Amino acid sequence: MGNMNFKAAAAHVAPVYLDPVASAEKACSVIAEAARNGASLVVFSESFLPGFPVWAALYSPIQSHEHFKRFLNASVYVDGPEIERVRKAASDNGVFVSVGFSERNPASVAGLWNSNVLISDTGEILIHHRKLVATFFEKLVWDPGDGAGLVVANTRIGRIGGLICGENTNPLARYSLMTQAEQVHISSYPPIWPTRVPTESDNYDNRAANRIRASAHCFEAKCFGIVVAGRFDESARRSIALDDPKIAAIIDASPRASSFFLGPTGTQIGDEMIDEGVGYAHIDLDECVEPKRFHDVVAGYNRFDIFDVTVNRTRRKPIRFQEGREEYGTRFDAPALEE
Repeated sequence: MGNMNFKAAAAHVAPVYLDPVASAEKACSVIAEAARNGASLVVFSESFLPGFPVWAALYSPIQSHEHFKRFLNASVYVDGPEIERVRKAASDNGVFVSVGFSERNPASVAGLWNSNVLISDTGEILIHHRKLVATFFEKLVWDPGDGAGLVVANTRIGRIGGLICGENTNPLARYSLMTQAEQVHISSYPPIWPTRVPTESDNYDNRAANRIRASAHCFEAKCFGIVVAGRFDESARRSIALDDPKIAAIIDASPRASSFFLGPTGTQIGDEMIDEGVGYAHIDLDECVEPKRFHDVVAGYNRFDIFDVTVNRTRRKPIRFQEGREEYGTRFDAPALEE
């Protein structure tokens, strides 16, 4: 089972917007800091590399072509140097790392996925997940992923799984991780997610929505939760708003998310981060046992003779060549163009 106790770190920090190299270096610095402070697991936000595409909510599709091109060019390959740099930092510091990134599709010059990797303390990629469905305006940026990343990794610090943002609203996706004896659930979110203009009421409250979803999962799974949203800084604001005061006003009026931790009863533990910094919580996996006696929805508190759930974890491919490689997911696996 591994160590029953460990310290987790939530990196509530802003990336260097649209600069994946600098953002990767910042991640490495945060990893080293967290390791010095005794953390065994460091978690970064959704699309930390190269930042979250808030512009897709603020401009119409025909106004956002240049924003998309900039974002595309700043996105990274899973086997690229930016992810490799983070993997090395995980190995050098002996910690597990979860990081979100905008992943380039090796089969398309414009295809992107909203992805996340869980990296081991030796630098190995344990889980490579692509968000199943892009949410709302994100559909203008990211393509649908697949079920290949619906995996819980069995590590020396416990069984770790995770979902990206709105996937934590999907009970089937969450249940697929519960059935793999998940003990620590990572939820990655953006720092800002505009849904209305400032003059309208009921703008989306990131902090409340994220806490509701994460608490529900921890209560149902009887697992710990690490919720990380990161920060939205002034450089990102300038890059997205440009010189448009209306866009800037929407950004300024949109609620900011926080990063926090939850116990297996759904209650908050450890630090909650609103300002830039790294928060910590102590996790004792033994606390997952007692609540399971009340409701264990993957064992005695369910009816598998009534409910039948199937998950397809096949990695999606645009084409299959009989003479081609079996694996697909890196730029070097894409079919070569004939001369």
